[in-house]
Amino acid sequence: MLQRIELPGRLNDRPVPDSLRGMIHDLHQRIETFQDRWDVPQVEQFVAADYELVYQTLDWIRESQLLIGNRFVEWGCGFATVTVIADMLGFDAIGIESEATLIEQGRKTISDWWQPLRQTATDTGTDSASGGNPSGTPTSQSPVGQSAPPELFRGNFLPSGADDLADDPTLPSLGHDVPPAYRSIGLDLDDFAVVYSYPWPGEDEFHESVFAEHAAPGAILVQFAGPNDTRAWRRLANDSNRANSAY
Repeated sequence: MLQRIELPGRLNDRPVPDSLRGMIHDLHQRIETFQDRWDVPQVEQFVAADYELVYQTLDWIRESQLLIGNRFVEWGCGFATVTVIADMLGFDAIGIESEATLIEQGRKTISDWWQPLRQTATDTGTDSASGGNPSGTPTSQSPVGQSAPPELFRGNFLPSGADDLADDPTLPSLGHDVPPAYRSIGLDLDDFAVVYSYPWPGEDEFHESVFAEHAAPGAILVQFAGPNDTRAWRRLANDSNRANSAY
């Protein structure tokens, strides 16, 4: 069962570090170039999100919500932008992607941007991952993060048996002919404190159902649902809050 987390109304007013804005600008150019190539198969299920809004959402989640741990997974990581953002914010982040060509692009993102963004994250000036702290001193939200770059794993982000939760067999998330990645990772979905997904139209409830069935009690699902629209859910431990819950 999931409980909706109410996000603040002016979430997009939260500061975004200049270095991250630069990364996002460069990545959008890379993504456009990749999608315009004629010599590689097109990955129709890859669409870029509003990465600044995703950063602002994850930054607020980390600052304001009780987390059951520090592990973060991005479902369908593509160019691994959100994986790198989560690492910048201090999560132990990994990405799962079914397409080999996108895994290659994601690893390039990590190679190019992990070190500069980690430096930004550990800065004590205004351009910091702690939300532009004007005092120039670290805050309680200053991240520790990983000492090594985040890893990407090729495979299906859906755990075994999750297909059975879908009402529609044509949902895009069901079309990945690769085994679940969790065995390669050495973790199960319920080992992660935060999960990020970008569902296609019509499959957001499916992603929520998979999370409700397989995530750990207290874990948080963050969804990018379209322009100016991010959502967050917490997996409840029992049925005691059913009146305030969606499932």
